[in-house]
Amino acid sequence: MWFFHPSIKYTSFFIRLGICFLCFMATVWAQSDEVSAKLDRGKELMARGKFEEAIPVYRELVQALPNNAGPIMNLGLALHMAGREQEAVSQFQRVLKLESSHLPARLFLGRAYLGLNMPNKAIDPLETVVRAQPTNREARLLLGQAFLSLENFQPAAEQFERLAQLEPRNPKAWNGLVLSYEGLTGRSFDELEKVAPESAYWLVLVADTLAKGDQSNRAFFFYRQALAKMPNMRGVHSAVAEIYRKEGQADWAALEDEKEGRMASLDCGTHSGHSQTLECDFWAGHYREVAAASKDARAAEKIFWRTRAYGELARQAFDRLSQLPASAEAHELMAKLYFGRRNFGLSAKEWREGLKLSPGNPYYRQGLAISLSASSDYEAARQIMDDLIKESPESAELNYWFGVTLLGLDNPAAAIPFLEKAVKADPTVLPAHKDLARAYLRVGQIEKAMPHLKVALPVDEEGGLYYQLALAYRRAGQKELEKETLNKFQEIQNSAAIEKKKFEQQTQITPP
Repeated sequence: MWFFHPSIKYTSFFIRLGICFLCFMATVWAQSDEVSAKLDRGKELMARGKFEEAIPVYRELVQALPNNAGPIMNLGLALHMAGREQEAVSQFQRVLKLESSHLPARLFLGRAYLGLNMPNKAIDPLETVVRAQPTNREARLLLGQAFLSLENFQPAAEQFERLAQLEPRNPKAWNGLVLSYEGLTGRSFDELEKVAPESAYWLVLVADTLAKGDQSNRAFFFYRQALAKMPNMRGVHSAVAEIYRKEGQADWAALEDEKEGRMASLDCGTHSGHSQTLECDFWAGHYREVAAASKDARAAEKIFWRTRAYGELARQAFDRLSQLPASAEAHELMAKLYFGRRNFGLSAKEWREGLKLSPGNPYYRQGLAISLSASSDYEAARQIMDDLIKESPESAELNYWFGVTLLGLDNPAAAIPFLEKAVKADPTVLPAHKDLARAYLRVGQIEKAMPHLKVALPVDEEGGLYYQLALAYRRAGQKELEKETLNKFQEIQNSAAIEKKKFEQQTQITPP
């Protein structure tokens, strides 16, 4: 997943928690000189960061004191900090069997599950810690990241909100909030698209997104379409005026501002939760109230104001993050935003800046490698992915992008095993089917390519997959299917060309 990444500095981590592995053995009384020596040796190795060397020492202590939670906990910590998460999990579970109320064991059990990319299992132990210790910042951070990894955006936002209150200068809190509210915005927009596709509300939200992405021409088109359907929609004339100003058309902008000013004033005296009250609260900047009041609403207008409120909450969190000193989290967020806008070069640049502040961070290295691959810098991407795939051989995301990278390096035979693994891990990802089909075709495995081409057809907007499928039918000697598929390809091509020309004409910025 994109969201969880183990980037906390371990030395300060234990101090902030008030947990110190040097103290876990305080319950061992009257131990033998041999046990005491091993205890001192374990402490020394852990303090020096030599976790692999500490592991056998703690294993011996566990054998000597099998019913004492202290050495078992230390063994779990050594395994966890050495990156051996699965083994660490079993040790933390052993601690909890001996002492069910052992909160550090639950905390690190949650961390280990996150390290294993099993956020669903991390939630229960982390929630237990948060309930017992509401001000535990690390537990809230980890719990928020677990919810975020599962795309449970509302509970994630709640955890990051509380963390931001406890630690307002923690960039991880604001980064998590931006991602949580962005997720809620997207989910709410999807609801609106189902309820009222191509409505004025839908058109405005599309236009807002395009305007933020500096696509003024396209945003102008959608704002105009929205006004044609709902002429009295507040804020749209102002948005059009802003586009005019960016284009240097001050006189046109003034006319749009005048139209906005002539709109009737809002009557904000209605009952809470009504659409007009939501609008009043939104323009007053009461975004949390708007989101809460419309949380379960299904009416298009209420979903619209909820979506805009979540978007503003995301913007506010981003503004807070940008006001903090330079941080890896700020660069991480910008990298994701650029990637979402398909500006892969700037995304890679931001990941590099993040790595300067968090050297060696595997999550940032993965983000950099993916951005490099997406920008067609395949050789640079491969150099990073060679190591990453060894560290996380079961990652569907890494297997997919490594396969894409190898395809880009004209090595389809090497790409196939990784793309096959990605498809097997998540068969619903249609681009993985498309690229696996490409790899099969390039090595001449036509029969294997065809089912994946068929699965990927829903993402074929310009007809390219239909063309490849037609070629596959030709090689397989299936003339009728080849002809039928080529006709479909030509139909899509002609339609796409007409629509593109029409859209280009419609998106010209014209006078009011």
